[in-house]
Amino acid sequence: MKAVGVIVEYNPFHNGHRYHLQETREKTGADCLVAVMSGNFLQRGEPAIVSKWARAKMALAAGVDLVIELPYAFAVQAAERFADGAVRLLDALGCEELCFGSESGDIAAFLAAAKTLFAQKEEFDALVRAELQRGQSFPKANAKAWDQLRSVPLDLAQPNNVLGLAYVKAIWRHKLSIMPRTIPRLAAGYHDESFSHPSIASATSVRKTLRQTGQLASIAPYVPPTTLEQLRQYRQTYGRWHDWEAYFPLLKYRLLTATKEELRRTAGIEEGVEHRLKEKITVAETFASFIAAVKTKRYTWTRLQRMCAHVLTNFTKEEQTKTSDPTYIRLLGMSETGRRYLQRVKKELALPLITKAAKLNGDPLYEQEKRAAAVYAAALPEPLYSAALKEEYATIPIYASGMERK
Repeated sequence: MKAVGVIVEYNPFHNGHRYHLQETREKTGADCLVAVMSGNFLQRGEPAIVSKWARAKMALAAGVDLVIELPYAFAVQAAERFADGAVRLLDALGCEELCFGSESGDIAAFLAAAKTLFAQKEEFDALVRAELQRGQSFPKANAKAWDQLRSVPLDLAQPNNVLGLAYVKAIWRHKLSIMPRTIPRLAAGYHDESFSHPSIASATSVRKTLRQTGQLASIAPYVPPTTLEQLRQYRQTYGRWHDWEAYFPLLKYRLLTATKEELRRTAGIEEGVEHRLKEKITVAETFASFIAAVKTKRYTWTRLQRMCAHVLTNFTKEEQTKTSDPTYIRLLGMSETGRRYLQRVKKELALPLITKAAKLNGDPLYEQEKRAAAVYAAALPEPLYSAALKEEYATIPIYASGMERK
């Protein structure tokens, strides 16, 4: 059986994701589609709109055969570390190919760019440092340095191109056997906040519309019926969808009571930004106003959100160093095809396959995951808070047999 991997967040799963899966299966001839999916907190530092279990059900209903978790220590990170963890987990599970969406859609451009960056790493790093010293944010410094260096047409101002290049570099850096492939992103841009296509929209615009209207009908043209049903069930059970405003009181408490020394030990907090965080939190009344007040040319919204997530989950620089390598493959869900694939390869896997969370107690990666799960559940009132906490430890992998799959 040929396994092909995708790296996803599904926040929430929409029609563009369905197109990606269909194209991946068709272009690669995959027998088993494997999704490595961020848990309850995501790459841009945001809480997922619904839990990882609900999003795993969305993925399985749409045709994914195996859903494995990208641990918090990799998920809530800039592109390089995010890609490093995700690609290594897919390779450890025996995936022959990785298929990612990009604005470019040309894998040759990614391969050529990676070759250029490895060959001219010192020159590129010097250009990035120079742009940072001019006050640019890291993403803009990276893009400007590339514009000065590049000899291939790959636009690194585009977010999916940035991630795609990070995937290719991770494969080369670790000398992995998994082969990269890309397909062009369809219609909506990653950051688009409004609908401009009759059936394809970005996850950003789907979430924004859902928060503004509160009505599932407002996003129905852009997501599969199974996504609508999971969103409906989650809100019916827990009374809400998750966003940063729900966590703002917790963040404010943490920032007001933490010392500046404690904040300096937190992953992602550099260059004295702890002073700015402490200053602005005293008067901020919402998360959005707080980030707007702290944001500068150097500190982007995304970078600040990741800092705040690390503050909430108490993820330190020391722990970040200790969790630089994947140590397990945590299974969140599977189809019958996925179950058969695991039966064939489980004795050959490069990392232990985990189906019961209790087996991970003491693992530094999972200890951080437990804290992230506790924070994520904290947006809920009791007894829902305790129920969501229990879900992290007690939920067994979802089996898609009998689920409606489209």
